[in-house]
Amino acid sequence: MALSHSKAQPDTIQHTCDSSRYYRNYVLFILTLVYAFNFIDRQVVGILSPFIKADLGLDDAQLGWLKGIYFALLYTLVGIPIAWLADRYSRVNIIAVSLTLWSGFTAASGLATNYLQLAVARIGVGIGEAGGSPPSHSIIADLFPKEKRAGALAIYSLGIPFGIMLAFFASAFFLQGGTADWRTVMISVGLPGVMLAVLLKFTVKEPARSAAQTSPTTAALQPAAFTSIRALLKIPTWWGMALGISFGSFGNYAISTWIIDYYVRAFAGLDITQLLIVFGIINGTAYALGVWLGGVVADRWGRYNKRAYALLPALALMIGVPAFYFSLQVQDLWLSVGLLTFLLFTSGSYLGPCFAMAQTLAPGNIRAMSTALFFFVLNIIALGGGPTLTGIVSQALVPALGETEALRQALMYLLIPYGLSILVFLWTSTKIAKDWERSAG
Repeated sequence: MALSHSKAQPDTIQHTCDSSRYYRNYVLFILTLVYAFNFIDRQVVGILSPFIKADLGLDDAQLGWLKGIYFALLYTLVGIPIAWLADRYSRVNIIAVSLTLWSGFTAASGLATNYLQLAVARIGVGIGEAGGSPPSHSIIADLFPKEKRAGALAIYSLGIPFGIMLAFFASAFFLQGGTADWRTVMISVGLPGVMLAVLLKFTVKEPARSAAQTSPTTAALQPAAFTSIRALLKIPTWWGMALGISFGSFGNYAISTWIIDYYVRAFAGLDITQLLIVFGIINGTAYALGVWLGGVVADRWGRYNKRAYALLPALALMIGVPAFYFSLQVQDLWLSVGLLTFLLFTSGSYLGPCFAMAQTLAPGNIRAMSTALFFFVLNIIALGGGPTLTGIVSQALVPALGETEALRQALMYLLIPYGLSILVFLWTSTKIAKDWERSAG
């Protein structure tokens, strides 16, 4: 009997490991789905922008504020205290409550009858979404070792392209060629998030935090949270990755919220439903593939050269940014869309590596806070700046150039932040190896 028990023990251990792996992947799937709902609710205003503009009589500057800073300001500010809570209390509960909140405000956006009501609803969506990513990143960091985090966080980041894809598909379905009300879309994409919050609450358990946080010995030796934050903010690689993704996302957020407006103006008579479906497919394939490959390639290349985590995004953008420039020059709609696809594919590569660095470089007691601070930098610059400044610049140019050419010129100015992103990633590649070795894991 003892011999038989000895033989069965490895099988039991293997079964436990397999179960743990399956559960870990399930949690990653659920968190990715939550992140997808984050971007459905965030993206839908940009998709519906031409309809909202016509219905409420808005100009480009008003739309820019609505798409950008109204959402981003409290989103970034509230994220910091929420991250403080996530480093101390149940991250699963925080995500579930936040998902319910932002989904409810998205549905409420569909009830808005004027600009002020819609702006208030967008602020509410931003407050809710602040509780999504910091605790999610912290959970993933506790479930995956640092050598696999870029891949895991790249999968999590697939919530971005898949969320955008679903937002395009839902808009195409409900708008039915422009005959349905944009409010129907808002309500329809908001309410399912509440059901997902219930599923998350009852199927995902709060994971054990890293040993550095839970061991009495190591916890006693750990510095206070404020000391850890100060040390984190002195790491060159942390700032390099934060600014690199911020400048790149400045362009991406501006494009994602203004490109439908541009195509509707530049190519009169286009089939809006067909365009929305095509963009949904592109985001669900090319952009998603770029996001996934970015994490996988960075982790594999990074085994031999840690510079890969910064070099890969720089090299990818060197390919994608020229394609974006030419997409604004051509006179054929589908050629323009095809060139823009190169940018979507290549720009997805920086998400996994950047988010992985935000976790890997952070002491265990401030992982959620690291992501919140990372997102603070990212979203003030990118989400707050990209859509808003593009709208302001476009509106300023309208008297001289007309609506179509003014928006095209405003989009052209995005070459500047993209260039800054490439330069910052190249600089960061010279710092990353040393900072990686100093990280606690």
